[in-house]
Amino acid sequence: MVAIMKAAAGFVIYKKSCDAILYLLLQTSYGEHHWTPPKGHVDPGETEMTTAIRETVEESGLKKGDLKIYEDVKRILNYKVNGKPKVVTYWLAELVNPQAKVKLSEEHQDYKWLNIDEACVYGKYPDLQEALKYFDNYIRSNKLN
Repeated sequence: MVAIMKAAAGFVIYKKSCDAILYLLLQTSYGEHHWTPPKGHVDPGETEMTTAIRETVEESGLKKGDLKIYEDVKRILNYKVNGKPKVVTYWLAELVNPQAKVKLSEEHQDYKWLNIDEACVYGKYPDLQEALKYFDNYIRSNKLN
């Protein structure tokens, strides 16, 4: 029997705060209450980018117009959930609307803006930590901060 791979997509969202780069992580209100960037499952007929935008709006309240999306900067994570393969595509996005406020859905119970070291502690999975560090290095090396 072939395991059907679940696909998900989202954004690693950052903002500039004084001299710091801060990343948005959301805490789930289910399971082990883990922390991740906004993301969700790709619906039939949807592109991964459409999913990333829809899920970000649903989970964080941040709209496409609040963000600068770097469509050429992405990481693809492959891992297993309950023994089933899952692939998650994350793109880099900058919060460019300073008036935008995070509004959580029922799927999440908390959120934090964290520097890279804190984000890697909260986002405890090695593949997520690697992705966060990749995006952080990209931001710094391309002077996006």
